[in-house]
Amino acid sequence: MIESLNAAWQGTSNLELISVIFGLLYVVLAARENIWCWPAALIGTATGVIVFWDVSLLMEMALNVYYAGMAIFGWWQWQKGGNAHSELAISAWGLEKHLSAAAIIAVLTLVSGFILEAKTQATLPYVDSFTTWAAVVTTWMVARKILENWLYWIVIDIVGVWLFFQKELYLYALLFVLYTIIACFGYMNWRRNFRNAASST
Repeated sequence: MIESLNAAWQGTSNLELISVIFGLLYVVLAARENIWCWPAALIGTATGVIVFWDVSLLMEMALNVYYAGMAIFGWWQWQKGGNAHSELAISAWGLEKHLSAAAIIAVLTLVSGFILEAKTQATLPYVDSFTTWAAVVTTWMVARKILENWLYWIVIDIVGVWLFFQKELYLYALLFVLYTIIACFGYMNWRRNFRNAASST
């Protein structure tokens, strides 16, 4: 594993390094509820589009195009997405909305997993589909400052760690371990801010 990590590091391009650094910066700033997470996300995802295009990972490239769009949407939402175009506050979802989100993720996972399994040589198509669609839904939750987005990310990141270990992508697995830890802190910080805001009204 150490040799694989070293080889992965040696093979990392400058553009990929920029993408990873700004991706981490985005998560750290988002966990702190800092609006500058969105410019960091835009840089990280825009460079990611180029990286994945160069290695012909078109689905990952498409996902990063979505993330780049959500970076712009999130920047606007956090500034103007509240009542009367005010700054957006953290909110929490009830059980019904979480069940709806889970159902959407499950249906999309089953459909794309089935297509990938039937039409491509993809390995672990359902796991790959789950992490992709769950990330799509959860990124929208971040843009809307839904408190529980961090709980979704914890699950996604843990599955991602397992997935990348299975594919012997140890550098990415390590990155997702960091994401999991940051997501835990993000949830605690947002929950504290949410409760403080609720007690002050």
